[in-house]
Amino acid sequence: MTDAEMIDCPDDGRQLERLRAIMHRLRAPGGCPWDAEQTHQSLVSNLIEEAYEAVDAITRQDHEHLKEELGDVLLQVVFHSELAQEAGRYNLDDVARGISDKLVHRHPHVFGESSAGNSDAVLAQWDAIKRAEKGDEEKPFLHGVGKGLPALPRAAKLQKKAAKVGFDWPTETGVIAKIREELHEVQAAADAQDADAVSEEIGDLLFSVVNLARFRGADPEILMARANDKFEKRFAVMEKILTEQGLSLHAATPEQMDDAWNEAKRWE
Repeated sequence: MTDAEMIDCPDDGRQLERLRAIMHRLRAPGGCPWDAEQTHQSLVSNLIEEAYEAVDAITRQDHEHLKEELGDVLLQVVFHSELAQEAGRYNLDDVARGISDKLVHRHPHVFGESSAGNSDAVLAQWDAIKRAEKGDEEKPFLHGVGKGLPALPRAAKLQKKAAKVGFDWPTETGVIAKIREELHEVQAAADAQDADAVSEEIGDLLFSVVNLARFRGADPEILMARANDKFEKRFAVMEKILTEQGLSLHAATPEQMDDAWNEAKRWE
């Protein structure tokens, strides 16, 4: 079947081929000018945005929307593979072959002779195989962990990896005490009017708060997203309350905004 015929293919088992044919047509001469202009670099923000939108659909348990967002993520994979194929580097089949080979190699307890009786054993085996694959056995234990991730999830990943070798608080009490300690150090740096130290201590405080989220099995990125949404919604209610009082955001005093904010909290 030609690419032109594949674009209209209705067969359930060939939709990935259809997507690849559509992408090829979009990039071909006479296709879409926008698609034709894109590069790996220009698509980075799209890849990140689509991944986060899929996470948002998961968080909201919006399964129908998740199907759409997974399609958008898949499009990014197909798009980058098309760009690589045009450059003579690799294609979508190579990408699929690579991840298939990796999955088989890193699951010897399923496809080979080793055994792993629980999730912890599986993860330990996975890490050992991964380090061997990358030649990292002689490198620092945290070498390369989470590179490219946003700061919050990378902090959690670093902490989780360190915890695997026992570098962790035995109880949550120690984590919370560390947060108090870091907050005290922020205050001390602020009292000393040391701007550089304040910035460093705020980073340490954030790192400790991420550790608490990680300790409780929560994803700090999701928690931050929820807090952002809550703030946005509460701010909108506060704005509505002020409007009903004949005030605008620009005209209201801090005290009036604080009163409206507390009232907005009671509406939740």
